This record gives sequence, C-alpha cells and structure tokens, in this order.
Amino acid sequence: MEEQNAKTEEASTAAKVNYMQLLLPGSILLAAILISGTLIFTRGQGGGGAAQIGNVPQAQNEPIDIKVNQNDHILGNKNAKVTIVEYSDFECPFCKKFWSETLPLIKKEFIESGKAHFVYRHFPLPSHSGAKPAALATECAAEQGKFWQMHDEIYKRQDGQGQSAQLTKDNLKKWAVAIGLDTAKFNQCLDSEKYSKKINDDLASGQTVGVTGTPTFFINGQKIVGAQPYETFKQAIDALLK
Repeated sequence: MEEQNAKTEEASTAAKVNYMQLLLPGSILLAAILISGTLIFTRGQGGGGAAQIGNVPQAQNEPIDIKVNQNDHILGNKNAKVTIVEYSDFECPFCKKFWSETLPLIKKEFIESGKAHFVYRHFPLPSHSGAKPAALATECAAEQGKFWQMHDEIYKRQDGQGQSAQLTKDNLKKWAVAIGLDTAKFNQCLDSEKYSKKINDDLASGQTVGVTGTPTFFINGQKIVGAQPYETFKQAIDALLK
C-alpha cells in the first residue's frame, strides 16, 4: 500500500513539474504581449490625443506637392528655396508653443536671411469653438494689411490651455483696437463672417494632404507633425539648402 502511495505521489509531482514547465513559457509570452500592447497604447496617446496631435514624432514620408497661392499669407521672400507651410488652429496650445518657442528662431535664421518663406493656413479643429472666429479675425485684419499683427496678438493672448472662452468676437474686437485697426470696418467684417469660405478652403486643402491635427507642417512638401523642437526644423531645412 505504501509503495502504491509513493508511486501515486511521484506521478503527481512529475505532473506538477510538467505543468509548471508549460506554464512558465506561456506566462512569459502573455507578459510580453501585455507589455508591447501597453507601449503601443502609450505611444499612441502622445502629445494630446488625435484632435490635437502636439509632440508626436513624425516618420519619414514622401514629399507632397503643395502649391502656394495668391491668397496665402506669407512671411519672407516668396522666391526662397525652402517653403514652410503650417496648418494651424488659434485655440490649439501646441500651435501657441510653436509660435512662441520655435517660429522666432526659424524667422531669425532662415526667413530673415531669405533662405525660406513661411505660409500660414487655417485648420480650425471641430472641438475648438473659438478657432474659427479667431481665423476670421485674422482675415478681417488682413484687409487692413495687418494679418500677422492679429495672428501674433491672438497667440499672445491665448492662455496655452485651449480655452475657447477667450476667443469670443467681443474679445477679438478689443484686440483689433490694440493693434490699431479701423474698428468699424473690422467689426462689420467679423460679424458678417465674410471669410468663411477662405477658411473652409484652407481646411479642405489640409484634409486633402492628410492633415488630421495641429500644428502640421510641410517643408518643401515633407510632413512634420506637432510642436517639434527647433532642431527638428533646422535639420530638415538645412538638408534642403545643401
């Protein structure tokens, strides 16, 4: 009887060993799948979500042919070798980050030297109720030759948190006074939403070339997504100037 019990116990122990040998690789595989899934999810959530891409690294891609037209707002020499097109949203905090931290450096090194020119296009995101009124305000300011002044004024006053409550028509009218616009003319233009088609055309052109968030840039057609550091832009521009 004791011999039979010993054999039974020995068989049970062997079964447990075999089970553990099978369980361990399976556990390792499961852990690897969970970890890789977590990494994919984490990377996918970078930079503020799908609507506002922000600081999302951009993979290499084929250049896209983007034509600059007479209705575009341009800084710098139109005949410069490098064209930088930005699709932007005045309520987007990442757009403000680019405007305040990176654009001044690009202006100093490349735009003022005549090596590049910069094109601004509107891409008001559906989730930003203040973005389109702000875009309309810059177009109304452009009638008086002050697109860039209003562009800068709006970003200067944007709180960096994406709050649409700031970008009301009443506030935009006050800011028009601050930059010396003819307020009667500006107010009438803003209230009529005269430039809605222009803004919608910019938005449609961005969607056509694959813009899904702001800010998105095309440097001679090469796509860069998000408020990337100045060095990212410098490397791309320097490569084109060689």
